[in-house]
Amino acid sequence: MSLAICVFCASSSRIDPRHVELAEQVGREIARRGHSLVSGGGTMSCMGAVARGARDGGAATVGVIPEGLLELEVADQASAELIVTPDMRSRKGEMDRRSDAFLVLPGGIGTLEELFEIWTARTLGMHTKQIAILDPLGVYDPLRELMKNLADTGFARAKVFDAIGWTRSMDEAFDHLERSPVRIEATAEDYAEAEP
Repeated sequence: MSLAICVFCASSSRIDPRHVELAEQVGREIARRGHSLVSGGGTMSCMGAVARGARDGGAATVGVIPEGLLELEVADQASAELIVTPDMRSRKGEMDRRSDAFLVLPGGIGTLEELFEIWTARTLGMHTKQIAILDPLGVYDPLRELMKNLADTGFARAKVFDAIGWTRSMDEAFDHLERSPVRIEATAEDYAEAEP
């Protein structure tokens, strides 16, 4: 089964080079497993590395970039398809629409925003697409602890963890993404919890 895998990751150049290397390996693994890539459409840092790795392995890549970031992120003109959206919100919507599964690598606040939006929608039963975090260096360990604390104190339901795979290895992450997803049933309390 071939999947269009959306990868959320860093575009910052001030990070540990091991994260950029991981992103390139992820791109190559996407290709090796016969999948395609949907990315943020930039060439910098991890975002560029995952796209280059995927293309080097023979995978098709789709980049989605907002008009305002065309110059800042240096648009990935080598993508099989480069889509320019009017803004960040429409960028995320287009990436979501074109993707069958989501892989989250270490990143900054933009990556976290993308993660939380797609994770919340999965928890509320708005989609059944698989989500995995691949974090071999433990960058997201404090986030996992925070989410456990939110569940322990009643601010989140324990089923938030059913909606995502926390992984350390490439095989574990891709095996999770390739599983048939199980629908998470939302309750009225879940929707009330998501309101401001």
